[in-house]
Amino acid sequence: MEITKDTYKPYEEKMQTSIRVLEGHFNTIRAGRANPRLLDNITVDYYGVATPIQQVANIQVPEARLITITPWEAKMVKEIERAIQASDLGINPNNDGKCIRLAFPQLTEERRLELTKDVNKLAEEAKISIRNVRREAIDTFRTHEKNGEIREDELFIFEEEIQKLTDKYVANVDKVSEKKNQELLEV
Repeated sequence: MEITKDTYKPYEEKMQTSIRVLEGHFNTIRAGRANPRLLDNITVDYYGVATPIQQVANIQVPEARLITITPWEAKMVKEIERAIQASDLGINPNNDGKCIRLAFPQLTEERRLELTKDVNKLAEEAKISIRNVRREAIDTFRTHEKNGEIREDELFIFEEEIQKLTDKYVANVDKVSEKKNQELLEV
């Protein structure tokens, strides 16, 4: 077995996935500004099928702290309103019969600090995920070394390279979480 650049590819892809998942979670954290991505995880009952709001309505951000949701079918207004109330967004929808308005209040300092703790927790989970990928890779290659498929010096080089990859993606997690924390603490 020969260790090439392609050897690291599956592990790097798993680490990249951890970053993408983290960014997806960060998009659903309300930062005091209207962000249509906050609605990504909310589904409505559309003819018996749980359907994302984006597939049954037009979502717009006319102002920095306002999202308007205009369903394509008038009967969906009540369904969307119920789904938003049942979610953990913490915002009461205003319904005028044709569209729903979500007004985002200014976050309190206490709520901002709470959200930064959530961001830090999610970041730590992403780091753990990345480190688990490293452990999986090293365990796999230690098995190859025990089976005589690679030499001890090749294993040592592989471990060094996988550690560099791990450090790179952990630094990415720090960068992404720092950016989100700055966004949250911005008044």
